[in-house]
Amino acid sequence: MTGFRLGYVPGVTPAKWVRIWAERLPRVPLELIQVTAADAPDLIRRDEADAALVRLPIDRTGLHAIPLYVEQTVVVVPKDHVITAAEEITVEDLADELVLHPQDDVLDWELPPGRLIEQRPARTAEAIELVAMGTGLLVVPQSLARLHHRKDLTYRPLTGVPESQVALSWPEAETSELVEHFIGIVRGRTTNSTRGRAAPQPTPTPKKAAPKKTAAKKTANTSRKKPRRRR
Repeated sequence: MTGFRLGYVPGVTPAKWVRIWAERLPRVPLELIQVTAADAPDLIRRDEADAALVRLPIDRTGLHAIPLYVEQTVVVVPKDHVITAAEEITVEDLADELVLHPQDDVLDWELPPGRLIEQRPARTAEAIELVAMGTGLLVVPQSLARLHHRKDLTYRPLTGVPESQVALSWPEAETSELVEHFIGIVRGRTTNSTRGRAAPQPTPTPKKAAPKKTAAKKTANTSRKKPRRRR
């Protein structure tokens, strides 16, 4: 088998699945390719990856996609912000707050909450820097807040807003054997699963039947029986 190329978007951590892959297919190298959320679908279409971990929604033209999990949406704030006094934040809590809306935002909404800052940073990383400077707040999936962690920032869960859904996507034209293997891994199938394409188990050797008594032995056994005494 050749190697397997897996794309993944920022915030997604495929380490667990990569480890399981190495245990089950040690002779098949897995190459990780980091790609932006916007470019992930085209990475597969250009045959530069066999599959990719993407964020829905995507343009599914020519692609399969199976949802894997949904992420909590959070608001990133300075550690000394008044919002940190609450364990959970609502959209109404952000009504009077300045909010950044980066151009690479991955959440599926028409308009984020709060008072949007007109000038949009190009990337989430730039928006995080602006939050640290006290310019505004930022709403992102929790994994992106962790990815861009800073000691002077924190985050709180935000309710009533869209959530990011991570999915595995691959070409619609053909589902290769290696893709099937990876689907089995991300779905938690064991090595003994039929769809996991585990190695066939050896067929057990049938037990030998006990030899049948021959006619001569039957006659000998009958002749040795003692006759009953007449009373």
